[in-house]
Formats: sequence, structure tokens, C-alpha cells
Amino acid sequence: MKGETPEPPLPPHPHDAVLLVDDEHAILEAFKTALSPHFDVATAASVREAEFQLHKKSFKVVVADHLMPGGNGMSFLVRCREEFPHMQRVLVTGYMKPEMLLRSVNEASLYRYLLKPVQVGDLVKIVHDAVKAHDLSIKAGS
Repeated sequence: MKGETPEPPLPPHPHDAVLLVDDEHAILEAFKTALSPHFDVATAASVREAEFQLHKKSFKVVVADHLMPGGNGMSFLVRCREEFPHMQRVLVTGYMKPEMLLRSVNEASLYRYLLKPVQVGDLVKIVHDAVKAHDLSIKAGS
């Protein structure tokens, strides 16, 4: 109706923490802006910074760029799988040969991968689904 203001989005659930890792500041900010209304979002501009964040807080989902200076996002996600098996892993990549992508998906046990340019709506839906997958994984493991 006219004159009514839309309801504000629900505040992010404090337990639905998501870590975004990308060396490109503009992408990191765009992803954070899209996800912040729904999740508790932390960011890291490097693999080293991301590893520090992982030991400060528990995350349900990590979204990492593939190629970054000072660290490969794929190798980082493989380490995440080993240390935090329930945390869902999403790789963002500009281009990868199909055989390399398949190997990467298997090695890191990726939840999903996204090809650049990433559509913000796709990112939000995938992270929502990944949070649900995390919760199911925890429930199945207990």
C-alpha cells in the first residue's frame, strides 16, 4: 500500500558466520554488502589474514578467491577441509580448465564453485544453502 515502509531485513543470525577471502577490495566489499543483511560476515584480503580469522571465530562457510598474491585460495580451502571439516567451502575463480576444476572440487571437497563475474543473487543463495549444509553436517555428525 502507499505510504507503508517496507519491513527492514532481519538482522543477521549471529551463529551464521561467513568468511570472505579475496585480494580485490572492490569484490570483497560487494560480496560483504550483499551478504551482511543475512549473515555475520568477516573479510580477509589474504590467505594469511584468513587463517588468522579462522582461529578467532567459528565460521559455517568460507568463500575464497582462487588466485591471490601470497597464497592460493584452492590450497587454503584444502587446509580448511582438513582442519574444519563441517565448514562449507566455496571457490570463486575467473577461469580454470575443467580437469583442474574437477580435481580442485574433489581435493577441497568444495560445496560449490562460482565463476567470475559472480552474480550477487547467486552468491547469496549459495551461501544460504551452504549454511544449511553445514548445519545438516553437524547434525549428522552428532
